[in-house]
Amino acid sequence: MDAAAATKPAIRPLTRDDLDAVVAIDAAIEARSRRDYCERRLNAALIEPKLHAQFAATDKEGLSGYILARVLEGEFGRSGPELRIELVGVRRDVQGKGVGRELFNALGEWARRHGIHDLRTKAAWNDHSMMRWIDAMGFTLVPDMVIDCPVNSGQYTPKRDDAPEAEPAPERDYSSNRADFERLARDNADVRSMQPADLAEIVRIDTHITGRNRENYIKAKLAEALSDPAIRVSLTARLDGILVGFLMARSDLGDFGRAEPVAVIDTIGVDPGFVHHGVGHALLSQLFANLGALRIERVETVVAPRDFGLLGFLYDVGFKPSQRLAFVRRLD
Repeated sequence: MDAAAATKPAIRPLTRDDLDAVVAIDAAIEARSRRDYCERRLNAALIEPKLHAQFAATDKEGLSGYILARVLEGEFGRSGPELRIELVGVRRDVQGKGVGRELFNALGEWARRHGIHDLRTKAAWNDHSMMRWIDAMGFTLVPDMVIDCPVNSGQYTPKRDDAPEAEPAPERDYSSNRADFERLARDNADVRSMQPADLAEIVRIDTHITGRNRENYIKAKLAEALSDPAIRVSLTARLDGILVGFLMARSDLGDFGRAEPVAVIDTIGVDPGFVHHGVGHALLSQLFANLGALRIERVETVVAPRDFGLLGFLYDVGFKPSQRLAFVRRLD
């Protein structure tokens, strides 16, 4: 047996018993403990095992590394399943010895067995160590735009300029009175937390927008919202009692070195018959209010550069290009 084979780590599924070791390795990398985030990621995999792939590397000293990923099934119109890497870490004394590559290879094999051909991730452009690993694993930059917006303690203040809007601004200028403007946006529709009974109507709207029935994807998001409402902050909007819009979002408390709690919007949709009725503004206004109460500081999303309508709407309400970049590794 050669030296490389002798030192090659053993790879197995990550378990709940690995939590303390994962937290310790993560804290050594990030210089702070993110136990709550790590525990949520592990628990999510136990609740929905078909939507998660999590692997551990071990040696004679114990846990030497880990990788956690989640299946993407339909965020913003994706037509096929993909796998998003959420967290990866290697114990300091074995960094640079191929542990991360072995974990990545195990993840790739899992993806292939499950008919998944694209691995995705995001990272800040100035996280140089992560950028080196992403490059070494064969990822390439994708054109999808990562954009974000400060929550500002829940204050919702769309820009007042001549930028194109997906929904028109109110006739009066409320920019001098922020409280009135926020109230006006939320009063455009009856916005409330998403519930299981909303599934059929959400699927109806989503099918009108995407041209595909994505009931399984939406059902999974609803299940996640109910299993851990502290992570899910998804909303619906009604006019005259009819569900006319929805927004699916989640709090993301730690992937790849975030220094602040962030919410991520996965999907937003408005019934085509109710576009330009302020539904999108109402959903975002309530989202910002909820995130402010949770002390979440930023909200982020990823948008295809050709989706001009969505980009125009989000830019109008204050989103800007993020310091984070999106990457893909095609397994084929």
